[in-house]
Amino acid sequence: MQRLCCIPLTIIGSAACAMAMATDYRIETLAKGLEHPWSLAFLPEGGMLVTERAGRLRFIEADGTLRDAPIAGMPEVLVDGQAGLFEVALAPDYADSDMVYLSYACGTLTANTTCLDRARFDGRRLTDRAPLFRAEPDKRGSSHYGGRLTFLPDDTLVLGLGDGFDYREQAQNPANHLGSLVRLNLDGSTPDDNPFVADSEARAELYSIGHRNIQGIVYDAMRGELLIHEHGPRGGDELNRILPGANYGWPLATHGVDYTGALVTPFTELPEFESPLLHWTPSIAPSGMTLYDGGQFPEWHGDLFVSALAGRQVRRLIREDGEIVDQEVLFTELDERIRDVRTGPDRALYLLTDSEQGRVLRVVPASPP
Repeated sequence: MQRLCCIPLTIIGSAACAMAMATDYRIETLAKGLEHPWSLAFLPEGGMLVTERAGRLRFIEADGTLRDAPIAGMPEVLVDGQAGLFEVALAPDYADSDMVYLSYACGTLTANTTCLDRARFDGRRLTDRAPLFRAEPDKRGSSHYGGRLTFLPDDTLVLGLGDGFDYREQAQNPANHLGSLVRLNLDGSTPDDNPFVADSEARAELYSIGHRNIQGIVYDAMRGELLIHEHGPRGGDELNRILPGANYGWPLATHGVDYTGALVTPFTELPEFESPLLHWTPSIAPSGMTLYDGGQFPEWHGDLFVSALAGRQVRRLIREDGEIVDQEVLFTELDERIRDVRTGPDRALYLLTDSEQGRVLRVVPASPP
């Protein structure tokens, strides 16, 4: 049986910490033996797909059994440093189409980027795989790819990208995809109403720019808003509400500093940029995010949950009328880097631990509700 603790909330221009009622929970190991798991998708017939950063897509049976053989038919994935296989997501019409979407690092160490493919999953292998999108330009090194994606109710998807680390100034350049959020039709084509479509000097796929390394994306259907979080440098991790065509400031405005301690910029905010809803300084290295509907934990209804790598925790962002009023630290007793947090079809919380022997964990009430 575990308890939660309240911590100070850092919001631009204010601070608050209202004690919340502690919640008892139990953490179960559903599956183990995964090499740096990155993302998971729940299958409607039971079981789940899990990506390993090493380039493998794995199948976990409904009872938690991990199939020995990885799923065949995968693309060639660049694996080095932060490069690897990222998101797996089921198409909105998966029950009819069997389509899954995969994001991954593609190319070579001297010329690589983030790619997005779509394929059919027949229960054993991928077939009819087709490339949908390749971020441009190619870059050197193996850092800051983004890779998270989610679907919007208008039959489009958004894919978060990174700035390539050594190319951070390009996050302010709409002539490329570095440090951006892109919006695509489900077949990879560009929606006619994207905010940069009419700009001949910008990439038509762009939805927002000025990001460092997007790692979590949630669409709140009740409020009709898109939320993302991204890594800052040394501090300055951000939670942002996305507005089409907006600029989020990196690297001209940030609450973080460079890893050397030097200033990236003297500005934490500027009037031409959107300021974050919330920033974490010092950094927690946010990794995944889910919007919880309160199924097994009614007191968590409508709250955001953010997994963290450096923080070795999950943050519960407590919301009132859609606004974040407080946050709590969860699951520090695991003392593990947590790569992802998801809401399962059983309305439990699921966690992925980021290690060479990574696990899929299930969080349920300590006592049946």
